[in-house]
Amino acid sequence: MKMRLWPFVAAIAMLSYALPAQVKAQDITRVVTIDGLAQVDPLRALREADIALRDPRVLGTPPDMRILLDLLQLRAELLEQIGQIRAAGDAWTAVGRTRAFARATVQLDPVPAFELAADLYEQDNALDQARRAIESAIEAEAETGREGDELARLYASLARLAKLAGDDKAADLAEAVNESLVAPAFETKDNDPKNGFRVVDVYYATDRARTGSKKPREFYSGQRGDHLELGVATVTIPDNHVSGRVERPSVWRLEFSPSPSKHVLLKSVEPVDPNSFFARLQGEFSGAPERDLFVYIHGFNHSFEYAAQRAAQITYDMGHASVPVLFSWPSRDRTAAYFADAAVVRLSGRRLAVFLDDLVERSGAQTIHVLAHSMGSRALSDALEIMALRRNAQPGDAPVFGQLMFAAPDIDTDLFATMADVFKPLAKRMTLYASSTDWALVSSHKLHGTTPRAGLGGEFLMASNGFDSIDMTAMGEDMLAHNYFSNDSSALADMATLFWRDASPISRCGLQARSDLGARTWSYRPGQCPSNDLISVFSNLKHKNIREAEEARKLVVELVPDQGRIEFILSLIERILNGNR
Repeated sequence: MKMRLWPFVAAIAMLSYALPAQVKAQDITRVVTIDGLAQVDPLRALREADIALRDPRVLGTPPDMRILLDLLQLRAELLEQIGQIRAAGDAWTAVGRTRAFARATVQLDPVPAFELAADLYEQDNALDQARRAIESAIEAEAETGREGDELARLYASLARLAKLAGDDKAADLAEAVNESLVAPAFETKDNDPKNGFRVVDVYYATDRARTGSKKPREFYSGQRGDHLELGVATVTIPDNHVSGRVERPSVWRLEFSPSPSKHVLLKSVEPVDPNSFFARLQGEFSGAPERDLFVYIHGFNHSFEYAAQRAAQITYDMGHASVPVLFSWPSRDRTAAYFADAAVVRLSGRRLAVFLDDLVERSGAQTIHVLAHSMGSRALSDALEIMALRRNAQPGDAPVFGQLMFAAPDIDTDLFATMADVFKPLAKRMTLYASSTDWALVSSHKLHGTTPRAGLGGEFLMASNGFDSIDMTAMGEDMLAHNYFSNDSSALADMATLFWRDASPISRCGLQARSDLGARTWSYRPGQCPSNDLISVFSNLKHKNIREAEEARKLVVELVPDQGRIEFILSLIERILNGNR
């Protein structure tokens, strides 16, 4: 079963930029089903993948590039699994070319795919194809502008393959280029405004396995490690950063080289031992009027790199009101790997319980806020339930956490409600953000039969006395990116309000009570709040520990230029302060 799909793939990839949206991909159920079938019947899975690659009901029109790439990669893995080595090399070449074409859209590095293709061609003694694959890898790497160790390594591979093929002249030329390459320095020593960017240190805990690569973006894999590892990830945020975005290089803006003055970049990953980790974390609170931590737990289909960038972006957008801590579980960063992610996240929840206990005991934080997103909510729910049972937590106990927030939690509704009853004494307040247009959750709902997921909004919005449920459907959907929550600055404004004064929904901006579902259910109304102003104001109120109306007035006048917005924000602050008395 050797099919030449690359010409077809190239054609449908071009359509993604040439045509307006006509047919939306329905959900990820077909892709996930094929991934599951691959474990028991790879030949049938390969046939289904080939069919799906030609089905607009799966890919959409124009095609969703991430689904297209997931199917192409799954197809390459299946060909390799059944021993069709040359065909698998061709398939990985198609993955690399598609990644290179759609780099600005999907942000996936094409180089590893080309290298896999080269390895397979070499196994099949197809040395000319192997050399062409490495040449494609070199071209893709050179376009990034990272002319250093990585490019030198690729030229070394090219020289080796040329020697195997008996082409000494080509080998000598590749070796000469290899020796001439020097890795450029990437200086991010401080937050000097002249640099054009700021640096955010994200403390992390992860049970991902290391890859063996020294490159920050590839340091951790999507495979499960045998223990929890602690460290610090350094992320750069450009001065021209737009709230809610993770800026990446774009070929359409002629940006081939990642730049810290233009893009959100993972600069370094530094594992450290537990004692050093907590000592450094405690140092963050030296001289601070309030000592807050913000723990972020990412969702399904996330790499370590993207999770670290998100944690830094959210923290930066909220004015550094809290010290960011990332818990990164071993998601495989593929839409097709839904069930694989679901299989590992529960063990990660046990490890998260240990880590949260350590944060409470050893971080030096006065308040710890936690946000879990999508499938990451399963890890958090398990961890909180374990903590609550260990502590025999009862209503009226002093809360262990400040704000516990679940964004589009991908958990069975009844299970979440039962677990929340157990762990609600641990938090000062719990908030559930939901959406009826969250595509990943709608897909999850289909995968799990008729059982609603706790993160769905609309008619499925959960009502509970244990937490506030907020329907964010009005924000719209964000397809497989599945991050409408962190991409909307109004949601960040709502979080900033909670961090400042633990305000009830009735006092916060843009929330309207849902009379159809009972108490503690709300809907978000877009266009009601000057979100960026609110984030700036509330993060500064938090940072400066301002709790009185007169001091707040002075700060608002300093930060907000428009008189109409000043009066609106002051009335909101007065409502919050009065509601908390």
